[in-house]
Amino acid sequence: MTVTLADVAARARVSPATVSRVLNGNYPVASSTRERVLRAVDELDYVLNGPASSLAAATSDLVGILVNDIADPFFGIMAGAAQSEIGGPGDGSGRAGGEKLAVVCNTGGSPERELTYLTLLQRQRAAAVVLTGGALEDPAHQAAMAVKLARLADAGTRIVFCGRPPLPDTDAVAAALAFDNRGGARRLTEHLIALGHRRIGYVAGPLERTTTRHRLEGHREAMKAAGLYGDEESVTVHGPYDRSSGYDATLELLRREPGVTAVVAANDTVALGACAAVRDRGLRIPEDVSVAGFDDLPFSVDAVPALTTVRLPLFEAGARAGRLAMGKETPPPGGVATIGAELMVRGSTAAPAR
Repeated sequence: MTVTLADVAARARVSPATVSRVLNGNYPVASSTRERVLRAVDELDYVLNGPASSLAAATSDLVGILVNDIADPFFGIMAGAAQSEIGGPGDGSGRAGGEKLAVVCNTGGSPERELTYLTLLQRQRAAAVVLTGGALEDPAHQAAMAVKLARLADAGTRIVFCGRPPLPDTDAVAAALAFDNRGGARRLTEHLIALGHRRIGYVAGPLERTTTRHRLEGHREAMKAAGLYGDEESVTVHGPYDRSSGYDATLELLRREPGVTAVVAANDTVALGACAAVRDRGLRIPEDVSVAGFDDLPFSVDAVPALTTVRLPLFEAGARAGRLAMGKETPPPGGVATIGAELMVRGSTAAPAR
């Protein structure tokens, strides 16, 4: 026999409306009453009918977290931190009362899949959606995203960007937490210039991504300010954000410009590939070629030598995005907050020997 909401109310000696308030977490309930309701839920093994309740309510208990690649620590750290806030710490009893179910959606960097996931989350009346990482700079995709996010917001879904700049011409996003990629990249290149490097190669990410453009702009701003900006395209190679791309691009850089004394990589994973390429050319790090990354992923300090990089507070940003998605934190003024980046100087960079 199926246990109903009325059965739980009778066991807890409260009204069905009170049971609903406790389970939805959308209305203050006395702690003693809440405890009685949750005990009755446990004793009766009551399971809330999610789809049915979402029809009655504006939204469901589902929160979607969109990532490009869950295997990439950059996204995994943010998604895990957001999920910890969305799911809640719990009380050790295994009960659910006001928490949400966070579902990680892996887009693989596909714009079509990103839109598909948003459609599926709209059908499920998701309570919130967190979109992580850089955005695709394609006008058609941006327009489609604006329409899709507006529909979600109109249905009551709270939308949060984490590590992604605001989307132009839309007010559907409740909050956007954007990393200072441009400023971090500028400080990293300024560090290399201060060490004495004058010919610096750059292994950039995919051309169409906001993160790629902002980091490359910061690098070039530093080069221009030092009077070193010349044929930058000859010492810039674009590719995916992965190790093999870093390896191949760095070999290409060293082929084009044998005089390069430093290589800046799009992120720490790309930097690992760059280090391997430098070594395979018979060169030493940092004595012959300095190498620097970006993000300060957990493995960067364990590289040999430890990787100079730019630290982004990925866990802190993800947790804040989770709180914003749950309505636990007030959105920043204007809905946008820029999160600072910190230069981490380690053993992979030094003054050039040649």
